[in-house]
Amino acid sequence: MLQKFFILCSGADSELLNTCSKGEQNKYAGIGATVFFTAVMAFIASSYALFTVFDNVYLAVFFGLIWGLLIFNLDRFIVSTIKKRNNLGQEFLQATPRILLAVIIAVVISKPLEMKIFEKEINQVLLKQKNELTLANQDQMALQYTPKIEQLNQDITRLKNEIATKETETNALYNTYIAEAEGTAGSKLLGKGPVYKEKREKHDAALAELNSLKSTNAEKISSLENEITALNNAYSDGVKKSQPIIDSFDGLMARINALGELAWFPSFFIFLLFLSIETSPIIAKLLAPKGEYDLKLEEAESILSSWVAQKVAQRKLLAATDGEMNQKIYEDLKGEEELYGYKKKKAEELLRLQADNFHDIQVKALK
Repeated sequence: MLQKFFILCSGADSELLNTCSKGEQNKYAGIGATVFFTAVMAFIASSYALFTVFDNVYLAVFFGLIWGLLIFNLDRFIVSTIKKRNNLGQEFLQATPRILLAVIIAVVISKPLEMKIFEKEINQVLLKQKNELTLANQDQMALQYTPKIEQLNQDITRLKNEIATKETETNALYNTYIAEAEGTAGSKLLGKGPVYKEKREKHDAALAELNSLKSTNAEKISSLENEITALNNAYSDGVKKSQPIIDSFDGLMARINALGELAWFPSFFIFLLFLSIETSPIIAKLLAPKGEYDLKLEEAESILSSWVAQKVAQRKLLAATDGEMNQKIYEDLKGEEELYGYKKKKAEELLRLQADNFHDIQVKALK
């Protein structure tokens, strides 16, 4: 039962193969098994590759099954069409399209399994790239907010400097009128005289201005600080919203690029492994010696070709003979007076009908 299934996979004529020896049947069963297991490997590898794309097991298995069946059908077709004719060059030429396709498939299929084998190393490379992207994203987002925040901080500093300057002036006036009262400066008169009163009034006026300036600037500073807080919150929100995009930077292309940053030597041999798997059905058929089945198939095709050529020649001869006979018959009919008179009569009737019909149409057009 299993041998019959593998023979079916090989694309060989089972009826013709049944007339061959057991060894010949086993040879084609082996070729069919190679075709089958190549398709199985294609199904497994493509399913994993598609899983990294869709992140859905059912979709990956479904499309992986389609891909495996496609490879199975393609290998079975090519293996069955390669004929053993004691000409390795011609056989290799027949297999060239499939070998080129095998190279492409090996590249596509080997990459997902390489990514699975080197998953830990790839994750480390991706983590480094994500950290770099996070820092770059923060710097880029900061460019939108930092200039405005710096300007607001400068405004706050300017308002605080105004208060400090006014406080310095007010404190100087306070020291002046106190020194005047103590008689240590100014008029040098101890007590609260007219000069003291004048200086005290200047201080009180400056103090009132200072208090008013503090109140006004405090409101301005509070407003500016609220703006800075809003900008900082907007910056944090922007970074927070964009971070999931960076965290999801682990798709198929990102992993392939990360794999490219690792050493090429192990990846190259994995590629060679899959290339050998993909080309194994073709190689098996090319390396298989010409056997009993190939001789019988060649004989059957030769018989069919000879029979078709004979039938084509017979049809050509029949057509030529029939043409010559018809030519002779029509030449003999030229001398028949009765046939001539009959055709002349029918032609006259046809001309009369045409003339009458033309006349009727012209009369209708004139009415």
